[in-house]
Amino acid sequence: MSVHFWAPTFKWGISIANVADFAKPPEKISYPQQVAVACTGVIWSRYSMVITPKNWNLFSVNVAMAGTGLYQLSRKIRKDYFSDQKDDVASLEG
Repeated sequence: MSVHFWAPTFKWGISIANVADFAKPPEKISYPQQVAVACTGVIWSRYSMVITPKNWNLFSVNVAMAGTGLYQLSRKIRKDYFSDQKDDVASLEG
């Protein structure tokens, strides 16, 4: 097997770790880390379709990275920007 097999295969560890972090409270999620994961996933997904021969393992791991990174970012953004509004409304009604 060449590096074209092993590099994306080991990269699955990052996606698996990100999935394991779904249980982590949103306060502990890092914006820079998740932006990097999401952007890396998007950029390398595109690259894996441009090269010849197409590297489907590289494509799939990077789609997973982009998806998990974007999901983690959405959790963090919802917590930081939208949960405060709900707390304010609840305190005014109470």
